[in-house]
Amino acid sequence: MTTEYEPRDMRARNKQATREAIGAAALRLALERGPDGLASVRVRDIAEAAGVAPRTYNNYFSSREEAVCVFLNDQARRLGAALRARPWGEPLGEAIAAAAVDVFADPEPDRAGLSMIMSAPALRGEALKAFAMAEEPLAAAIAERAGVDRRALSPAVTAAAVAGAVRAAASHWLAGPDPAPFAEVLREALGTAVSPRPSGLPHP
Repeated sequence: MTTEYEPRDMRARNKQATREAIGAAALRLALERGPDGLASVRVRDIAEAAGVAPRTYNNYFSSREEAVCVFLNDQARRLGAALRARPWGEPLGEAIAAAAVDVFADPEPDRAGLSMIMSAPALRGEALKAFAMAEEPLAAAIAERAGVDRRALSPAVTAAAVAGAVRAAASHWLAGPDPAPFAEVLREALGTAVSPRPSGLPHP
């Protein structure tokens, strides 16, 4: 099934593949040089590693930080669509948790890459932006699924709680010396943040 954030034609798929290739190259170079060496990663280096021209890079990203964090941004954008794709009869809290696990934990995040993004001062702002980016489309999907006005407070509060739970789960998972699978940590965090029927939202 095509979601609102999935490319719909060959040209769009090619653009998305280029975007992902540039982001993967930027993250790989940043990991090789470490957080303190991020400033030495040049646009030319990223473009060469991704097999594109520097001009192509500039068409997709305005900063190194944005390129490094692209996978997190793309995940956040998919969360609302992932909730809409859940079975309609599934309790809302369970549907939200399953959608978040599908988006953020399947496959398991790259621990080294996520750790650098969550801890490096130059990247932390982009990470926070990504988590916040998930809130509006998720709130719209929650309101639609629950049959309430999109302008109501409950969908926005629930979406913010989910975004916060994902961020907290990532921090907790990275802090553990021998962590459980991220999906388990994320489900635990979401179970704390979102009940099977979030307050103020009727069951569909």
